[in-house]
Amino acid sequence: MYSTIGELRRGNRRRGALPGETAPHTDQADAVFAQQDTYGDSGFAGVSKAVRALGVSDAAIVRLNYKRNTVDVDDAINQLKLQKPPIKAVVMVATYRAAAKFIEKTHDLFPGMIYTNVSFVGSTALADELMLLGPRYASGVIVTQVVPAVSGYSSIVLEYKNALANFSRRAPDYVSLEGYVAANVLIQGLKRAGPQLDTEKLIDVLENTRNFDLGLGASLGFGRAEHKLRTRFGEPRLMTTGSTRP
Repeated sequence: MYSTIGELRRGNRRRGALPGETAPHTDQADAVFAQQDTYGDSGFAGVSKAVRALGVSDAAIVRLNYKRNTVDVDDAINQLKLQKPPIKAVVMVATYRAAAKFIEKTHDLFPGMIYTNVSFVGSTALADELMLLGPRYASGVIVTQVVPAVSGYSSIVLEYKNALANFSRRAPDYVSLEGYVAANVLIQGLKRAGPQLDTEKLIDVLENTRNFDLGLGASLGFGRAEHKLRTRFGEPRLMTTGSTRP
């Protein structure tokens, strides 16, 4: 989830949960394909931390960079080609178009490559982009999620779908569901803070929020030393012929 409290205090919109979300990808990861910005830095740091937690040195992890707001992945691919022994798995901390371009250009060069993506990529957008290239490019691509399945029946998913049907023509997807959950966390904080509101009071209320249920199927909470809303919905989802399944 978004690190809501920290972002309130800093007044910015940097996504804050990547270190925890990249952890499930690290057991086979040899490289990280990432933007050259704080988003990419956060993802790379998360992989490095998780690798060290396995008792393995992170010195051998290769960072494959591309410039933000581009799909120029050639430098990253050239660096990938130089690696001996060949890279077998890549954690991708990228936007969906850059991720799709990287997969397109490496799919045949590195047969059997494992591609894993964090949820920010947008699994629906990535699947659609890969399907334009052909179903074989979508098969086996992994995307983790930090919210329940959009096809599920938890209370907040049903509320989200109802709101989407009433106020938007967009199809349900994981990115907008995550935004909906984050907005509901903020709404709950505002309600608990009361009418005499300022930033510090809102932060104090959120930091002292424990064991509340948004309808996710799990109790949630923050703390003074924990500004990221932890969930247990980081299960990988596998793309197969353009759809996603657990």
